[in-house]
Amino acid sequence: MKYLHWDQKTITDFSDTAVSEMYEKGYVFTRLGKGVMHQTRSVRIDLSKFELSSENRRILKKVPGVMLSERKAPVADYDFRLGKMAKDFYDTKFGPGIMSAQKVKEMLTDASKSNFNLMLDFSDPEGHAICYAGPAMLHYSYPFYPLGSSPKDMGLGMMTKAAEWARSSGKRHIYLGSLQRPSDTYKLQFSGLEWFDGKAWQTDLDAVKKILSALSTS
Repeated sequence: MKYLHWDQKTITDFSDTAVSEMYEKGYVFTRLGKGVMHQTRSVRIDLSKFELSSENRRILKKVPGVMLSERKAPVADYDFRLGKMAKDFYDTKFGPGIMSAQKVKEMLTDASKSNFNLMLDFSDPEGHAICYAGPAMLHYSYPFYPLGSSPKDMGLGMMTKAAEWARSSGKRHIYLGSLQRPSDTYKLQFSGLEWFDGKAWQTDLDAVKKILSALSTS
């Protein structure tokens, strides 16, 4: 599976300001190595404009018991069960070989190789998300949960909870990955949404829907 990216840079300045400037230019951290960033059709929510819609509330009602807590990475109490859960999730959703248990362990325990500094933990039912957090932004990057025992809307419920958490934590933006497949339109249901077109941030959702729709016939 290939991920859309227009450019790749490896940064050495990991200050909050430098990283934030890269995200502002459409780059996001990857799991490929320390400092490796891809410029992509990034999608984010301007949290000053974010309010729960009726659809957001409907999704949250589907996962009423989900609670969110956070812990900093590298995590001191890494459980190998997390690696298996993530591998199984990505194997099922996107195909074999997308994510290894070893890579999950690396991202959560090895600061010399990982770009990610936060783990969001969801409970009742269980879920997790590997993230990068700065003072004013959150990159909700690699979510996973046990597919066989989770509600149908668990993934979207986790994403919505993360957006609420980011806003209550004083963040300006939450980054939700990229828009590269027709199935990514589920990310467009949030108010305050912006997407990067390769040069600038846009708010015209119909335009990006047309781009994604065209990919399904190409």
